[in-house]
Amino acid sequence: MMGSSREIAIGPVAVVSMLLASLVPKVEDPVTNPNAYRNLVFTVTFFTGIFQTAFGVFRLGFLVDFLSHAALVGFMAGAAIIIGLQQLKGLLGLSHFTSKTDVVSVLASVYKSLHNQIAPGQKWNPLNFVLGCSFLIFILITRFIGRRNRKLFWLPAISPLLSVILSTLIVYLSRADKHGVNIIKHVKGGLNPSSLHQLQLHGPHVGQAAKIGLICSVIALTEAIAVGRSFASIKGYHLDGNKEMLSMGIMNIAGSLTSCYVATGSFSRTAVNFSAGCQTAVSNIVMAVTVFLSLELFTRLLYYTPVAILASIVLSALPGLIDLSEACYIWKVDKLDFLACIGAFLGVLFATVEIGLLVAVIISFAKILIQSIRPGIEVLGRVPRTEAFCDVTQYPMAISTPGIIVIRISSGSLCFANANFVRERILKWVSQDEDDLKETTKGRVQAVILDMTNLMNVDTSGILALEELHKRLLSRGVELAMVNPRWLVIHKLKLAHFVDKIGKEWVFLTVGEAVDACLATKIARA
Repeated sequence: MMGSSREIAIGPVAVVSMLLASLVPKVEDPVTNPNAYRNLVFTVTFFTGIFQTAFGVFRLGFLVDFLSHAALVGFMAGAAIIIGLQQLKGLLGLSHFTSKTDVVSVLASVYKSLHNQIAPGQKWNPLNFVLGCSFLIFILITRFIGRRNRKLFWLPAISPLLSVILSTLIVYLSRADKHGVNIIKHVKGGLNPSSLHQLQLHGPHVGQAAKIGLICSVIALTEAIAVGRSFASIKGYHLDGNKEMLSMGIMNIAGSLTSCYVATGSFSRTAVNFSAGCQTAVSNIVMAVTVFLSLELFTRLLYYTPVAILASIVLSALPGLIDLSEACYIWKVDKLDFLACIGAFLGVLFATVEIGLLVAVIISFAKILIQSIRPGIEVLGRVPRTEAFCDVTQYPMAISTPGIIVIRISSGSLCFANANFVRERILKWVSQDEDDLKETTKGRVQAVILDMTNLMNVDTSGILALEELHKRLLSRGVELAMVNPRWLVIHKLKLAHFVDKIGKEWVFLTVGEAVDACLATKIARA
């Protein structure tokens, strides 16, 4: 109700559930100490809400953007495979399974189970596999039908519920639980009790809970905002990311106090919401009331529900998380983006979720660093019969003025990271042009014009580089001119007395004016 999205549907999602299931057991074992494990989950949810609320209050939405689209594509694909492998426990009817999430450990555990290399009574049961696969195929078929016929959009939406009902009836009527089919058995009903007294805010695991909460908060916000923006763009309205963060944070804080774990925006449920024609967030209220009624009235009916059917429902949701076409598109467009994508994918798949996210963020930062260290620098020429000056590499028809080099700095900032690179590149071009002019007996370079239209800022290192460039050019008898520097740039250059050094008459509004002034000076000297 506090957010700005009209369509987003809130609830547990596969990726965040997998995050909790992979990170929390490293701190507390759910088998040997289930109460401590549950309390830690509530504590993680509380910290997730705190971080999300802080992001919204302090308008730190830009932090979510450090997980680039490419990194998320790789992360989601790796997470989907890990989630799918984890579901083999329920699909095969195994009572014991590895707690690790990397693909090698999971496949090794499955191999041992299939080859009877575990203790008696813990072997896999084919009936679980047959039942789970049958309903997995049923769910996938209904999804295919729903995509082919838009009028039947409701069919894939209710197919998981139909699968639970039908599989429960089959097990109950055939007494399949007596023949090795694993069932859920007792499910505690009723509304969620208060969990305020279960939060571990003073124990030895507070730091670890906060770390897991931070990871979950970023992933949950990234997914929710991505989902919300996708459907907001379809409806043609603006989504306020900071409002979404604040609402998600307060929601998860409230959830941590009422026996809930981390929830966020679900793409599949939001798609159903959108297809059903929802217009406001009231759809979430209807969904919540339905959940309340189910907790009060229907939990007893889940006693004979097979565990394999739950695994098949989760598995049916995973193909949507693996977007091969998007990965191919990223490869075609930007190889560094693809490196972040594949780094996140392999990190999640062969290490841990944290490693995958860390690899993705490191590669994204490295990309930003490379782009800032080697900014775009272009030599400009005049397009014939116009006053426009364009990059001579992109527009071969653009003509360079003999003896005058026009250079555009496309970087947003001239700073310590790229100042020396820019200076040396300009001096190299001056040397090359002088050599070319000597060969063609057209004289020498007499002026360098810096187009600063795209330069948003300059630091002390950038100013020192410009001063050094000016000195080196003067030693060659070459004038330095500046074109259209931004207010912040010219203000700093005035404070550093650089404008006085080159002369105010060498600062121009347009490249054309600068070229004409340099030509007039050249003629006067001649």
